[in-house]
Amino acid sequence: MFIRCIHQVKLFVYGANNMTKLPLNQRNPETLTEIQRYVTQQRGTEAPFTGKLLHNRRTGVYHCLCCHQPLFESMHKYDSGCGWPSFDQPCTTESVRYLDDYSHHMHRIEIRCGHCDAHLGHVFPDGPQDSTGERYCVNSASLSFVDAENNQQTDG
Repeated sequence: MFIRCIHQVKLFVYGANNMTKLPLNQRNPETLTEIQRYVTQQRGTEAPFTGKLLHNRRTGVYHCLCCHQPLFESMHKYDSGCGWPSFDQPCTTESVRYLDDYSHHMHRIEIRCGHCDAHLGHVFPDGPQDSTGERYCVNSASLSFVDAENNQQTDG
């Protein structure tokens, strides 16, 4: 059965919901690959253009690899040329949470799973201007894709 995400109007302020949560890894950590563990649990980044889901063009929903929370719909995925899967909006305002990130001598907005707090990537204000203007730059290693046609799951 395919459950479609319904996008709700965004009513958030970047950095407003940056309370600290402990990771709730619902998936057995032993089943995560080294890169999946590094990205989701240690706020790491996979090398650009290496993610298994970067060139995925199938219709479906991208879920959190750790807890299976629906995060992004395929219809909101686009090729930004940055080397990571890019989306212009999450499924719902509760799908992801936003934190100020001052690492690497710059200010960015980190995105984490709204349910289990796994690190996903970052959001930038340089996305498509004909939609939200946002680019959710997400590590493939933090995602699991469920195909709408055959319900097949592909982990990033």
